[in-house]
Amino acid sequence: MASLASYRVKIPRTADGGPVAAGAGAPGVPGEEGSQGDLPGTFITAMPPLPDEAAKVIEIRPVNPPYTYSRVTYNDRTKEYVYEAIEPQLTKHERDLLSHLKESMGKIIGAEVATLSAGDKKTYLRGVVEEFLRTRGIQTSPISTERLVYYIQRDFVGYGPVDSLILDPYIEDISCDGVEVPLFVFHGKFESVKTNLTFADEDQLNSFIVQLGQRCSKSVSVSSPILDGTTPEGHRVQASYAREVTTRGGTFTIRRFKERPWTPVDLIVAGSANEEMVAYFWLAAEQGESMMICGGPAAGKTSTLNAIALFIPPTAKIVSIEDTREVNLPHENWIPGATRSGTGDRGPDGKAAGEVDMFDLVRAALRQRPNYIIVGEVRGKETYTMFQAMATGHTTYSTMHADSVKSMVNRLENPPINTPRILLSALNNVVIQIQARTEKGVVRRLKQVLEIVGFEPETNELITNTVYEWDPATDKFVFKGHSFLFDKIMELKNYTHEEMEAEFQRRVSVVRYLVQQKMDDYRALWKMVTDYYKDPTGVMGKIQPAGTVEAAS
Repeated sequence: MASLASYRVKIPRTADGGPVAAGAGAPGVPGEEGSQGDLPGTFITAMPPLPDEAAKVIEIRPVNPPYTYSRVTYNDRTKEYVYEAIEPQLTKHERDLLSHLKESMGKIIGAEVATLSAGDKKTYLRGVVEEFLRTRGIQTSPISTERLVYYIQRDFVGYGPVDSLILDPYIEDISCDGVEVPLFVFHGKFESVKTNLTFADEDQLNSFIVQLGQRCSKSVSVSSPILDGTTPEGHRVQASYAREVTTRGGTFTIRRFKERPWTPVDLIVAGSANEEMVAYFWLAAEQGESMMICGGPAAGKTSTLNAIALFIPPTAKIVSIEDTREVNLPHENWIPGATRSGTGDRGPDGKAAGEVDMFDLVRAALRQRPNYIIVGEVRGKETYTMFQAMATGHTTYSTMHADSVKSMVNRLENPPINTPRILLSALNNVVIQIQARTEKGVVRRLKQVLEIVGFEPETNELITNTVYEWDPATDKFVFKGHSFLFDKIMELKNYTHEEMEAEFQRRVSVVRYLVQQKMDDYRALWKMVTDYYKDPTGVMGKIQPAGTVEAAS
């Protein structure tokens, strides 16, 4: 087959690498009515015209070039954003070929394909398409062949119609609410956005939901219409089949698993925290301070949890426990655990046969002698066991839906959690994270970083100290003047105030250096942190020539 390099370089590009929008030199689809391009037949994917004259392009990004791109538009008339998944458009001849090819795939594909990896499956399918065309004497251009290969790979290895959404790193959630209803996505920059994708056929939607179940090794049917599972890639799937429990037809929600987790550098670049706060978290992680991150939905709690967990010492043993696999760490001595659902009716204990819940995993974790326990989100009886683990010296990180320390305490000591308030004094830090609307748009900020420093038996209240607080007027973070963590470190290591301040400023310098170097790859960042644990003088020697070490403010 002819090389595709010559075709790829001809695709018009914007500054960020995407193809130009229609009307700016983008080609149309050869052989189709309304084709606008000047170079028909030389483009795998053409940028279609805007769907409405009131729409304007906000951004175009490559998703899986040279095949798929994303285009976000804003409609001045409807005042809404629309996310468009741009895939190769097929001519009528190519559509007929693709349909015939799909009908023949069951006879062509061998059983050995089941043992191949995803990448090898794509290579195998490319060979199948090329062999199919050759043996039947079907003449197609290299571009037409590429379009056929794309759709065969998309539908047999990828996620079919939503594959381009799954591959877009900016998308966090994909939601289908029924038949003939546009799919919605939660975009990292534009939040909840309507897409140009729709399941117009009920059978097609039901078939797709069954395929999702098969990926999760679960069955979904009329008798068992609710699906809850995790794909091999780590994406969390919740779906309902047909119109059994949802009146507009089948539904599904896919929460994408992030292969590149949120890092401390991301926290700072996004404005969610500053360098001093991150350095504080570093010291807290090193000292084994337990922490609870509280906030509302989509406040970024788990992302912050993952970022802080990167500061856990490299030799520590970590056990993570989650419903949805989100935590991703570079540590070698790490056991990632995830719950699973059972089958059949629930027994007297409220659990189905084979079900493993958070309580089971927390209880099992205590037998594994971990130094750090990470619980994705606490909301049930596992919380009591987790706080008992804190009280016996296990450092624990977790998240919870609460908007203040008071609401956190109320949730913890009332059903269904029922944790005695006296046990809460085993918790060292509470981080309150919010999603706020500012002149910069919707932002995520660490509103408060608090220390729990004691328990007042006479008033039955927790004694807290606010270390950092976000000032919404200036969008800055304010140090409130004192940290009991610093006092604890000074006592433990016999530091003077000057030595403690110098050590803190060294950590700030390292963090600032990481930001300046744009070191957002979590493995590279973790290596820098690991090097500091082993040889702090050597790391500071690398940083100081770059002019990043500043005097204490």
